[in-house]
Amino acid sequence: MAATEAGTDPAAAPHDMDFDVFVIGGGVNGCGVARDAVGRGYSVALAEMNDLASGTSSWSTKLIHGGLRYLEHYEFRLVREALIEREVLWGNAPHIIWPLRFVLPHHKGLRPAWLLRLGLFLYDNLGGRRHLPPTRVVDLTTDEVGRPLKSEFTKGFEYSDCAVDDARLVVLNARDAADRGVDVRTRTEVTSLKRDGGRWSIVLRDTITGGQSTVTARVVVNAAGPWVDTVLNRAAGKNDTHNVRLVQGSHIVVPKLYEHDRCYIFQNADDRIFFAIPYQRDYTLIGTTDRDWKDDPAKVTISDEEIAYLCKGASDYFEQDISPDDIVWTFSGVRPLYDDGASEAQVATRDYVLRTDGKGKDGLLINIFGGKITTYRKLAEAVVEKIEDAIGKRGEAWTRGATLPGGDFPIGGFSNLVGDLIRDYPFLTEPHAHRLIRQYGTRARRFLGDATSPADLGKHFGDTLYAAEVAYLIENEWAINAEDVLWRRSKLGLKFDDAGTRALEDWISARSRRAEAAE
Repeated sequence: MAATEAGTDPAAAPHDMDFDVFVIGGGVNGCGVARDAVGRGYSVALAEMNDLASGTSSWSTKLIHGGLRYLEHYEFRLVREALIEREVLWGNAPHIIWPLRFVLPHHKGLRPAWLLRLGLFLYDNLGGRRHLPPTRVVDLTTDEVGRPLKSEFTKGFEYSDCAVDDARLVVLNARDAADRGVDVRTRTEVTSLKRDGGRWSIVLRDTITGGQSTVTARVVVNAAGPWVDTVLNRAAGKNDTHNVRLVQGSHIVVPKLYEHDRCYIFQNADDRIFFAIPYQRDYTLIGTTDRDWKDDPAKVTISDEEIAYLCKGASDYFEQDISPDDIVWTFSGVRPLYDDGASEAQVATRDYVLRTDGKGKDGLLINIFGGKITTYRKLAEAVVEKIEDAIGKRGEAWTRGATLPGGDFPIGGFSNLVGDLIRDYPFLTEPHAHRLIRQYGTRARRFLGDATSPADLGKHFGDTLYAAEVAYLIENEWAINAEDVLWRRSKLGLKFDDAGTRALEDWISARSRRAEAAE
């Protein structure tokens, strides 16, 4: 794996590099902390044992939301913070975050209509809504959003939240962090973590080559997500630490169930809620489940029980029955929630908890437990405040108004950006241009360059994927294989068959061999 501008190749990294802050974990929290800290003047490195966003951060329901159901559990501070963050993040990344309207049908026999209306009144007014439209009452017998639903659902409510490409949110935080000076090392595992003379001595292993290196840091941030206790137990020499509750969430993806652009939030008789969301333009995403997971987080997979649960739940609302045969893709992940002793997975807190070990003069360890993708930026600010307390303040908080790479355009400017791209590159189809702006925003032009035809973009792998884009992802976004490209940097895996995937993998491997031979 050749070193590129995307970050430092761990195998080539010099020994005994010293940093102010070392972050363990390349999910949204780790990348958010690294970005915030380097922007305030700290020297920062980050290690991720797999690919960026390869854990929890790419298996979410793809929402930036306040969490309507959390109001029932009286988590008002969390909901308020998340509601404020919706529009902050939308403004920071209007290419990968966009507004959605959610339809909540009233289900007779479950939560009464007055309670739903009260909850949505709080949701509208608890904080932060400036650009998103308010809740409205919907007559499902006449409105188009009622057509896909069974006739028994006659009344509903429509409210606002936002969608997000979760894996790209992670990668763009990492890209911006690296542009500001963070040493980002993917496929790099922390094998030892020890205090030594007021600093942490951190031994790293390249999971591809097996090579080892050692760095030091004054502060270590443990943002390992589901593996946060593993870092404490194995790397830091703790004994049987237990702070997180692993909760499995699974989703199914089916061909799109309706033509309009609204989402649905459905109630189930077991008090859970689940969503049906337009996904990648041609599909509907249905999820999520909530069940405790006791095994290795890397082994999580959807169960037959969860598939049946989601299919039945959706079929109870939609006129069209959904069966396992309709499913084109499933994904599952575990959410590392702080173990607050809740009896049921769905009521365990989604708030984040920070725990520190040691002081600045000894080598501070900051452990992150729980959290949700919507509040990652606020979590990062809270972590950096602890870093400031330990080793001194270097700069002011800055991320609230700072766009992520490619997001330097107004929140209402997405369609204009797509139109401008088609105007300047008339060989692009609308779906192709839409995908490029959705993934890269203003940076799409970086690999389109002066192309005047598809042939100028190099080898065509399938759907709208060409070699120029893949090369950009390898050189700038830490992608090293077909899975990185098709399932995390994009979701083009939904459109690729096995032959197309193998052709892409072969091309990437050949390119890597050429790069190694040239070094």
